[in-house]
Parts: sequence; C-alpha cells; structure tokens
Amino acid sequence: MHRSKSSSHNSSIEELKEAFGRLYEIVLLLRAPGGCPWDRVQTPLSLRTNLVEEAYECVSAIEESNDENLKEELGDIFLVAGMIASIKEEEEKFRLTGVLEDISNKLIRRHPHVFGGKAKDTPDEVVEQWNHIKENVEGKKSKKSILERVPRTLPPLERAYLIQEKVSRVGFDWQDVGPVWEKLKEEIEELKEANDTDDPLHREKEFGDLLFTVVNLGRLMHIDPTLALNSTNQKFISRFQQVEERLRARELSPKEADLELMDRLWNQIKEEDQAK
Repeated sequence: MHRSKSSSHNSSIEELKEAFGRLYEIVLLLRAPGGCPWDRVQTPLSLRTNLVEEAYECVSAIEESNDENLKEELGDIFLVAGMIASIKEEEEKFRLTGVLEDISNKLIRRHPHVFGGKAKDTPDEVVEQWNHIKENVEGKKSKKSILERVPRTLPPLERAYLIQEKVSRVGFDWQDVGPVWEKLKEEIEELKEANDTDDPLHREKEFGDLLFTVVNLGRLMHIDPTLALNSTNQKFISRFQQVEERLRARELSPKEADLELMDRLWNQIKEEDQAK
C-alpha cells in the first residue's frame, strides 16, 4: 500500500485521533441525559437542513478564498455528521467506526491504481475505472434503469444535473453545445406562449422545461449550475447590501427610495465590481 510522505504542515495521525475523539465525546455529552435540550431532540430528519446549509457555507468560504472561515465551516460539517452518526449509534443501526471503516475500504477498493494495481495516467481513466468497480465489482449497477439511484431527496437543480450526467454516460446527449442554444430558444418561446394562457400548471411545466435546458447548457459548458447559482446569489446579496449602505448615507431606506435611485446605485456598484 502506498503512503503519502509526511510533511511538517500535516497533522499527525495521533493528533487527528485525539482531536476527532474529543469532538465525538462532546457530541455524545450533548446528546446524553442532562446534556443540551436542543441537541437531545434532534433527529437525522431535523438535521438535514443543517447539513445542506453547512455544505453551502463551506462552498462560499472556498469561493471567497477565506481559509479561516473555511476552517470553521469544515468543523461544522464534521459536527453535523457526527451528530447524525451518534443518533444512529443510539438506535443501534450502525456505529461511527463502521462508517469510517466502510469509506476507507471503499477508497482503497476504488483506487487500485494507487494501492498496488496498474497505474492510471488521466483523470478520465480514473473515473471510468471508478464506475466500473462500482457497477461490476460492488454490484451497484441499476437492474432496470440507470436512473434508479438518482435520489428523490436531492434539491431539484442538483437532481436535474445528475439525471443528465447519468444518461450522458450511455450516449443520450448532445454532441456539443450548439443545438442546446436552439433548444433554449424553443423553450423560451413555449414559455412565452404558456404565459398567455390561463393554465398555471402549463406555465409551471414550461418553466421547468426551460430550467432543465439551462442545466443542460451549463453541463455541456462544464459549469456546475448549483455552484453558478450560489455564486450569483452571493453576488446579488453583496451588491444589494452596498445599495442599502449608500441609501443609509442619504438617510434613506429601500422602502423610502424610488426604483430609479436604487437602479442607479446598483449600476454604479456593478461598474465598480467589474473594474476591480
């Protein structure tokens, strides 16, 4: 088995064991009788939102190159994961030890090119091997449909991307981005037509078709739509907060200001951002 060379910047295994053990001991104390009333009533279902929120906050810290914030957000992810694992231990469903052993074994099994097997030269070769092992060695190949394993609980944007990725692997995909632009125009026209009807479900359907096509466009342009939208959300928040600051300097609130003034301030901030 290959082992990575030690570095003065890397935490030692003993330090990691001690730190992770301390975290899990704290989680168990929070869940124990006499512990924290909030933590004691949590369930895996109630912690779903926390898990997603912490993941997105971690993504934001990465995009902002804020290492101090990233350090904190990674800790929050470990906390929520540890809390969910502790609940399952209480229910005697599985142990955290088993979770960690399973992922370690899976990583070794799916990386034979690292752990004694034939070397792989490109990321694409690694992905192909990963999927082959997953489907043919571990037996996770869908029996009826390649879409069987697309989780229904995924947020719709992520689910659309995963659906498209899976069907693309079996050849059901555009060869290049060109035809998708035409499909996008088609969906926009159909949405315009639907908007002229009195059928809200028809409008919703056509709007969904448009979003699905936009996800396809992003995928073929090698853009993760979730990350792109998350980045745009953060950009919008930042710019609007600056609008609010400039309004306060004029002793105005957004409700007191007219749209023309806010739009002018927005465009000024946008130009300043683009000039950076």
